[in-house]
Amino acid sequence: MSRLGASKLALSSISSEEIWARSGRLNAAGSELFHFSDRKDVGYILSPTHEEEITTLVSNTVKSYRELPVRLYQISRKYRDELRPRHGLLRSREFIMKDLYTFDHNATLALETYHKVREVYASIFDELKLPYLVAEADSGDMGGDLSHEFHFPTSRGEDHIISCRNCGYVANEELSRSNCSSESQEIVSENSGMDLKLSEVRVWRGVSRDRQTLVNVWYLPTPSSNSKDTSSDSEINIHAVKAILPDLDASIEDCLPFWVNQRILSTEPREGSLIPRRLINLVDNQLPESFVTALKPQNSNLAIWPPGLDDMESDIEISILTRDPSTQQRLSLLRIKHGDPCPRCSTGIISIQKAIELGHTFHLGTRYTQPLNATITIPVKQMQRGQEAGGTTKQVIASQKVFMQMGCHGIGVSRMIGAVADTLADEKGLNWPRVISPFEVIVIPGKGLEIAGLEVYDKISSPAPSSGHAALDLVLDDRPEALPWKLRDADLIGYPVIIIVGKRWKAEKICEVQCRRLKTREEVSLEDLTSFVNALLAQL
Repeated sequence: MSRLGASKLALSSISSEEIWARSGRLNAAGSELFHFSDRKDVGYILSPTHEEEITTLVSNTVKSYRELPVRLYQISRKYRDELRPRHGLLRSREFIMKDLYTFDHNATLALETYHKVREVYASIFDELKLPYLVAEADSGDMGGDLSHEFHFPTSRGEDHIISCRNCGYVANEELSRSNCSSESQEIVSENSGMDLKLSEVRVWRGVSRDRQTLVNVWYLPTPSSNSKDTSSDSEINIHAVKAILPDLDASIEDCLPFWVNQRILSTEPREGSLIPRRLINLVDNQLPESFVTALKPQNSNLAIWPPGLDDMESDIEISILTRDPSTQQRLSLLRIKHGDPCPRCSTGIISIQKAIELGHTFHLGTRYTQPLNATITIPVKQMQRGQEAGGTTKQVIASQKVFMQMGCHGIGVSRMIGAVADTLADEKGLNWPRVISPFEVIVIPGKGLEIAGLEVYDKISSPAPSSGHAALDLVLDDRPEALPWKLRDADLIGYPVIIIVGKRWKAEKICEVQCRRLKTREEVSLEDLTSFVNALLAQL
């Protein structure tokens, strides 16, 4: 953070509902917020993130462009009402995050800051010496139009990262869309084989948060012979569906009971009527236009209605969507699979990795500064310079107030610890990387060799200045337990390097050095011990 000129602060874990309502996130975040009220019935939440609070703080203190840029960060506890907490620290209701917030006076400088932060975050993960992927990502409820995620590839991951070796494309599945041609072979015709072909079409059903809208997603399953996935059917890309219908409740697996039983009275009781319920049919681009022709008359060969609901058609509004209303492109609603064409280049082939998200960077622009009125004063020449960079011209007065340009950048500290621990652990215990281990080295003396353990500790903790070695972060296990017990405990905790002062010490002053990650077990003399241990740590 010092490379970015960032200052550390600590914001309260309690935030007011009022400020979240002003930013427009109170209802959007909805079910993931912990709500409570004080004795005056004023609403508060436990903060899952601090964009509103930091924007208000900076807005109240920064008034001129001369006071920018501002970079502020904290390492604090956050709270999220997860529907299904699981995997220990990987998804929990309370977690620790390092979040950095940046403020600049125009979009050009804000983008420069964004890329600098990405470089610094990459260096942080480089120091961990763990594999990671930087993927283009969907900004989601956070807002903004540019974001990247840092992922730790592991079979235990919840996210799917799409990549192409041909063009270097890397993206989260939430952002990536299938590039399958929409010019599918016609499967619906007026011949006798129509019923058979229609039977090959599958439907996935979902429901809205208010339980008033049932969603049918129509698609063709991918033949198992052409898929490397264990399932023979293509899976629906829930993120693509939510992009079309943001009110979709993706947490519900069996949606029918919620939709069938829902009855909400009209907001005008005098009318005594029910709010109309809806059925929305989304048609994937692999189905031809002629399928829609068969869908409109509610063909008996298509399961438009769930079983037993045929008599409910009269009071339900029915609609069909084949194109994205915002882009007018045909809907791509299936998850990308191994071997699919790359959505960015014409010749590449997609591969998919499971991964755990450890960090996320967002360029927010004025997403929060505008609704919270975080402005600064800029003179004419500065305003014109920013406008020229954007390719626009505008007559301005001597000075003008503009909204600050903002970015937020987070690293999930507790999630990172959980991901590394869960992935690198073996049958003996944890197996920490050097930079996040409790200590780099542990010295374990055998019975009767406690004084020798102190000698070894002093030797490597304070190397000679001429050696060029920095002091190591080490600990001495001087507990009275037996040596085998200490060794098992050291493996369980996961120290990167273990030094054992054992039977060869008295005669030869030789120690045994172990490193599980490098599968190393060597006997080393006291004189060579510091250099040998440093050489091991340099690889971790």
